[in-house]
Amino acid sequence: MLLDKYGRQLTYLRLSVTDRCNFRCYYCMPQEGMDFAARQELLSFEELYQLSALFCALGVTKIRITGGEPFVRAGIIPFLRRLSQLPGLEEITVTSNGTLTQKHINALQEIGIRKINISLDSLDRERFHRITRRDTFDAVYACIFQLLEAGFDVKLNCVVAEGKNIQDLVPFVELTKNHRLAVRFLEEMPFNGSDSFALPQWSHREILQHLQDHYPALEKLQSEPSSTSVNYRVPGYVGSFGIIPSFSRTFCGTCNRIRLGATGELRTCLYGPPATNLRDLLRLGFSTEQLTQEILEAVSMRAKDGFAAEASQAQSIHTSMSVLGG
Repeated sequence: MLLDKYGRQLTYLRLSVTDRCNFRCYYCMPQEGMDFAARQELLSFEELYQLSALFCALGVTKIRITGGEPFVRAGIIPFLRRLSQLPGLEEITVTSNGTLTQKHINALQEIGIRKINISLDSLDRERFHRITRRDTFDAVYACIFQLLEAGFDVKLNCVVAEGKNIQDLVPFVELTKNHRLAVRFLEEMPFNGSDSFALPQWSHREILQHLQDHYPALEKLQSEPSSTSVNYRVPGYVGSFGIIPSFSRTFCGTCNRIRLGATGELRTCLYGPPATNLRDLLRLGFSTEQLTQEILEAVSMRAKDGFAAEASQAQSIHTSMSVLGG
């Protein structure tokens, strides 16, 4: 099993299949000048499968497919189909921006994938355009309801920032009145691909207070022990919303995640440096036993929390989220 020195078991792999994205969200990457990985630098689908199989043999039961935008990579559906057959893997989920998801709905259903997270930071077309630098709001919004109609468990991920989308918080909660959606409000993080980051003005506390001012009778929901969000429901609403303290990092003590980037970098914490590069080891001919030992050693050195992991960084932590895989 993947146990760190604090006795925490890692059972959830966030697997990035590409660093490319058809959006340019301000909090993730600059509008121009991104240095994307060359194709040969990416883990091949065969390498992704081999490493996923190894993680499942070590106790991983859930894999979330991330990017970049996963559906920009050709061949993703055959890979997901093969991945779904791995022994010990109980669940595959996907995080997408929703622009390319609609055409894959039938295939995802056939594979058995039922949970999709859609990144959506505004319900206003103009604000959406300013945030993503793309004019595709209508397609994303339509995709959400197509997924719901097809029976998917849909979560909406909204990064909250002053001057960007505060006026969208209440409308997002109102979406949960008649739709079985789970909205997740996230604190802004420093992974924007630039050399600057201002501390977020809207922490989980400010977000919650803002919503409590509008909904005084909020019902707090019970969450799974490893959940990163604190979840709520407005009485009478069919959906729910949650708040993820992604910068405050109050959930670190129960985090069960490990991350594999599209170019093979293994991270035991989003805020920490890569522990090793499994792509390089694979291509050097490391055996399954040697790879296993590398992974176990990386997990054994896992930091206590995101602040300790950040302190161990020798360089700036403003790498683009598209590179880190989320």
